[in-house]
Amino acid sequence: MTPEKVRPVQEKQDFLTLAQYSRNELIELLDEAIRLKQETKAGIHKPYLQGKVLGMLFEKSSTRTRVSFEVGMLQLGGQAIFLSKNDMQLGRGESSADTAQVLSRYVDGLMIRTFSHDMIETYAHYAAVPVINGLTDLHHPTQVLADLLTIYEQKGDFNGLKLAYVGDGDNNMCHSLIEGSVLAGMDMAIASPPDYQPNEAIFNQMKEVAGKNGTKLIYNSDPAEAIHGADIVVTDVWTSMGKEDENAGRKKIFAPYQVNEKLCQGAKTDFIFLHCLPAHRGEEVSAEIIDGAHSVVFDEAENRLHAQKALLKSLLDY
Repeated sequence: MTPEKVRPVQEKQDFLTLAQYSRNELIELLDEAIRLKQETKAGIHKPYLQGKVLGMLFEKSSTRTRVSFEVGMLQLGGQAIFLSKNDMQLGRGESSADTAQVLSRYVDGLMIRTFSHDMIETYAHYAAVPVINGLTDLHHPTQVLADLLTIYEQKGDFNGLKLAYVGDGDNNMCHSLIEGSVLAGMDMAIASPPDYQPNEAIFNQMKEVAGKNGTKLIYNSDPAEAIHGADIVVTDVWTSMGKEDENAGRKKIFAPYQVNEKLCQGAKTDFIFLHCLPAHRGEEVSAEIIDGAHSVVFDEAENRLHAQKALLKSLLDY
């Protein structure tokens, strides 16, 4: 009896960064997320992924990523398995390459939340099933997919919009927002302290794309200039996971970059505020902004579920 072969590597599609999508593909994914959200709100849960299993490998703690992926798989008719590095042979030195090949024999897809982006690229190379980037130190594409869905719902379109990001430019949220904003067709302005600029390779690559698309991607150190005329204002924590020992120093450096009412006076009157959460009120954002009328952070958090359901359906429905 010949054993069933694992799905060939060349037939699968991974989701490691937003830059792999075209604008049309991105819009199609967001339209599908809206359709699935409407089904969910109506109490309709079609088993699109019946019999499918998603392995979820976590090296970093999580609330929204874990719950949204697990609930999303259940609502799509499949299942999700939580895998902690400390509970696996990875914790005893098994290689990522070996782990990827073994898990490919058990599950239909892998979602990985880790530190090193090189690690997730290794998984994608060796896994015979789709690999989804649930977060690395370099990119957070699943969160920004939900951010784009929220903007799409709130504003109706991306054309003519300006997104302003204020805070730590050299973090995964900023990098994925750069890719997502440019691909969606929005202008983006980034303000951060000079020593915390975005990754140069990512910024330059997407600035070239923006130029071809007729949109703007701008960096400077002045938060007021970045926010001026913005339709969307975004920030993130000043100290990302793994950099906790820098927290005290970062608070001093980033203090002028707090998103507050005074700073947001330069944004458009109908601007929306986004934050991937968890947030530190009184640090990167004031309570008046994150808990105020312009904030859509909880719609944004909910949209993790709907955006990821569309992503899961597109990758695992084979």
